[in-house]
Amino acid sequence: MANAYIYLHYVLDEWFSEVIQPRLKGRSFIVRYADDFVLGFERAGDANRVMEVLSKRFEKYYLRLHPDKTRIINLNQPERGNRSFDFLGFTHYMGRSRKGKPVLKRKTSKNKYSNALIAMGEWLKRNRHNKIKGIIRDLNVKLRGYYNYYGITFNSRRLASYYHQVKALLYKWLNRRGGKPTWIWERFTKLVTHWCPLLKPRIYRSYLTAKPN
Repeated sequence: MANAYIYLHYVLDEWFSEVIQPRLKGRSFIVRYADDFVLGFERAGDANRVMEVLSKRFEKYYLRLHPDKTRIINLNQPERGNRSFDFLGFTHYMGRSRKGKPVLKRKTSKNKYSNALIAMGEWLKRNRHNKIKGIIRDLNVKLRGYYNYYGITFNSRRLASYYHQVKALLYKWLNRRGGKPTWIWERFTKLVTHWCPLLKPRIYRSYLTAKPN
């Protein structure tokens, strides 16, 4: 698989920077991770011309673009067609800053959000009989990893939602440790806020540092 990504570096990355970008009329960029990538263009005409030759470039090297993921989105005119796109676990969309200026925002994609909660619920189910301090300690490690990746400006609402959903899952599975439920909500709240605090979400990265070069 690593060789395939090196191959794609030649087929796409070098071709775009050395052949395509010098011929464009506006600014542009490429962001690629493994076999997933985004091309950005200042001018719609440049985007249309590159789209015309992109599939031919791939076919020349016996590669194929994913038909469901390959499309042009004009973020400057969100009222026309698509308003957002998913990339690396985030939904990217145009919004407004506090001063009313247009800004590219990111939030956890619905798919990644749902899958993360499903995985967390399964993990809690498997480990519910462990000692409570150990469960919360390991849970905090998982939460810290999640916040480190998704803790980005404009994503605080979805981060908070994830935290509350995980807390609800923990409450559910602690009360299914066998026999009669022992954790009423008030006592459980003291557990996760005072006795063994559950790690709360925070923003680790500013959108200013998340822009592609």
